[in-house]
Amino acid sequence: MANEVCFRTLHRDRSWTLEVYESEGGYEALKKVLAGDWSPAEVVDLVKKSGLRGRGGAGFPTGIKWSFISRDMPGDKYIVCNSDEGEPGTFKDRDILRYNPHALIEGMIIAGYVINAVAGYNYIRGEFWEPYERFEAALEEARQAGYLGKDILGSGYDYDLHTHLGAGAYICGEETALLESIEGKKGQPRFKPPFPAQFGLFGRPTIINNTESLASIPDILRQGPDWFRELGVENSGGSKLFSVSGNVNRPGNFEVPLGTSFAELLEMAGGVTEGRKLKAVIPGGSSAPVIPGEQMMDLNMDYDAIQNAGSMLGSGAVIVMDDSNCMVKVLDRMSYFYHEESCGQCTPCREGTGWLYRVVHRIETGRGRQEDLDLLDDVAARIAGRTICALGDAAAMPVQGMLKHYRDEFQYHIDHKKCMVGAGG
Repeated sequence: MANEVCFRTLHRDRSWTLEVYESEGGYEALKKVLAGDWSPAEVVDLVKKSGLRGRGGAGFPTGIKWSFISRDMPGDKYIVCNSDEGEPGTFKDRDILRYNPHALIEGMIIAGYVINAVAGYNYIRGEFWEPYERFEAALEEARQAGYLGKDILGSGYDYDLHTHLGAGAYICGEETALLESIEGKKGQPRFKPPFPAQFGLFGRPTIINNTESLASIPDILRQGPDWFRELGVENSGGSKLFSVSGNVNRPGNFEVPLGTSFAELLEMAGGVTEGRKLKAVIPGGSSAPVIPGEQMMDLNMDYDAIQNAGSMLGSGAVIVMDDSNCMVKVLDRMSYFYHEESCGQCTPCREGTGWLYRVVHRIETGRGRQEDLDLLDDVAARIAGRTICALGDAAAMPVQGMLKHYRDEFQYHIDHKKCMVGAGG
């Protein structure tokens, strides 16, 4: 049986404190790294061997990202953690900050040492006040214990971590918009190239990782990369936190090995509410295309399986919908979100997200026209792949997925001026 971790119960043992973390082997990996048990290059190789892929959504191999910056490169370098977590349906990183902040701190220090960074920044979503306070308290504990600051543990390495609170802009979850925000500028994505590894924070080489990715590093080094890789499946090493929400009896965060069946994950979340029929699942946050429930029940939760089914594992935000949901209404709410959150920098996104929302809303409110279905397909296709960052794709893919699998519901709305689900829609 897969190991289930529900972070809401961990407060009982004060897991967020330095005392508890050290009692479970915390900071032992950092001590070995600073003592030279592994060279920086060897640490990168261990992370590569573990198969750890970015847990924020893109799934890029973490070890390869670290290898983009040479430790010997002159000048300042930085580590940045993306704890913005603005993707609808995602709520895993806030629990790491609340209940296991020292794992993230240790991971950020190790990453900093590997590239010889001078400092690290954790960009936390501004609404996460309790996680912010927990992380700040953990930073102070780490400083007092000698894990941060000047001459860490007598190693000669100087490094500190700082927290930066966001202000509720979804776009700042995009890594270069996040960098702009830390620098005090308007949160808008940068043109790439150059990439952050060449021109990042304050114009210096920067590694940006997700909270869960960095918090995985200490365990990988303590337990070994083979242990971590073998928890998962081919091309999807390790365990993964899944945020399960929607029409389930027990929503929450569950840590399971990658490759665990969706059926098992759904069972951990208590199954579909009120014994209703599973209708649809968004497997990786609201930007991931929807998958019909019957198809989802045959899938495993790993990068390749979900991609082959036409969607993305993304951040691991699993949104479960039963047969009481109108998919037109669901898309109406999602399209409104992406329209509101577009930074407006790119014309296809600035104008296109508005078109998507207005057309979907027209259909949802009984004013749809037959040509609207083709119009949605056309607008979505003109947005996808034509913007500086992925927000345009994030707005287009849900539309394309809904029309692919639930076009009949949209057609019913147009033909009958009401919803086919339930009496009143």
